[in-house]
Amino acid sequence: MRRATFLLPSLAALLLLTACGSEQAGTPGAAASASGAAVTTRPLDGVRITSVTIPSGTPASSPGSDGYSVHADPLPTGDSGISAAYEVTNDGAEAMTFSVLFDFTTDAGEVMGNRQETVRSVGPGATVRGTVRLGVSAPGASRVTRVSVARVTKVPAAEAPPASGECPPSGIRVSADDGDAAMGLRVVGLHLENCGKEDYSLDGYPLLELLDGELSPVEGVRIVHGSGGMSTGTGFDEPARPLVLKPGESAVSGLMWRNTTGSGTPVDVPYVRVRAERGADPVTVTPHLDLGTTGKLAVRAWSRPSK
Repeated sequence: MRRATFLLPSLAALLLLTACGSEQAGTPGAAASASGAAVTTRPLDGVRITSVTIPSGTPASSPGSDGYSVHADPLPTGDSGISAAYEVTNDGAEAMTFSVLFDFTTDAGEVMGNRQETVRSVGPGATVRGTVRLGVSAPGASRVTRVSVARVTKVPAAEAPPASGECPPSGIRVSADDGDAAMGLRVVGLHLENCGKEDYSLDGYPLLELLDGELSPVEGVRIVHGSGGMSTGTGFDEPARPLVLKPGESAVSGLMWRNTTGSGTPVDVPYVRVRAERGADPVTVTPHLDLGTTGKLAVRAWSRPSK
């Protein structure tokens, strides 16, 4: 039986630079430009930070004990001006869409902000470069001195949820939201929009395939229609009804689970391949299901959004 490996890597691509200058990673004392510094870090699932820019300020302190880190100086109010250049390399055999979470942290590792970047349709062997910006710092936030690649997920480009405003050839746009968690109960919404030019009919539940970090099927998890007794008042036990979505109309479904951990090995499922109905084109979303040892995932029937 294959068990999923949750894609939550430890701190990676950590780097610090001075506010009035910077030092090359791994080379204490080496001079670099004030606007950014070349960085050589080990790629995390194909993603590597190549430079970081921190606004000018007061002189920096000496290199840190790790041999290449230096402390950042206080940042100006308003927009932080902090950014990181990165590159994404696809070592696989098919085009992939990457979703990368960047953390902006203090010396102590406290996260002051994070940003998620989506890099679409990176071809086999190709490298795509981009820049992520922290933007406005939260009021009272401590100074940011580090930028790290916190998590990387990647799905086949043909199965990635479409970009905002784009309509796939199927005329159906499927996506997942960020979800909600309370007292160990997890809920992630699935959203379907008819962005095509013809009516679209639904009757029942989305079809799901649970996938591990290597996009291989996860076994041993029971998918149940309705709440499965997990919780009441969630709408999951409403019966399936036929729907006809006119162009521009939407439907919602959802996933629900508990992350209870008892005897056995906890199961984490980073990816879920979703088909709106049998025969529909698949869309792979990344809800990161921390199913614990419950072995059960509830799915809600397609319905119209609440007004």
